[in-house]
Amino acid sequence: MKQLNVGIVGLGTVGGGTYTVLARNGEEIARRTGVGIKVTHAAVRNVAPAEALTQGNVDITTDIFALAANPAVDVVVETIGGITVAKDLVLKAIENKKHVVTANK
Repeated sequence: MKQLNVGIVGLGTVGGGTYTVLARNGEEIARRTGVGIKVTHAAVRNVAPAEALTQGNVDITTDIFALAANPAVDVVVETIGGITVAKDLVLKAIENKKHVVTANK
């Protein structure tokens, strides 16, 4: 079965909820789609709360652009909001041939 490795940028309310839903429903998503989805990386400002949420199951960094360039990440989920940094992140991810999901409007 193919697996998509997901990197989430921001594990606040939206990003943390996204992580929780994907972690809780990963097996069901794989069963229905034939594709495993696993959150493998996260980029955050404050590491301690992210480690508590992910319980050591995710590689955590404070460098959002390193996550966007990481060859082990297939999909970048941007949940930090804003305009400038979020835009730069999305463009960097696309430049590195990543699929991008954004919570921005």
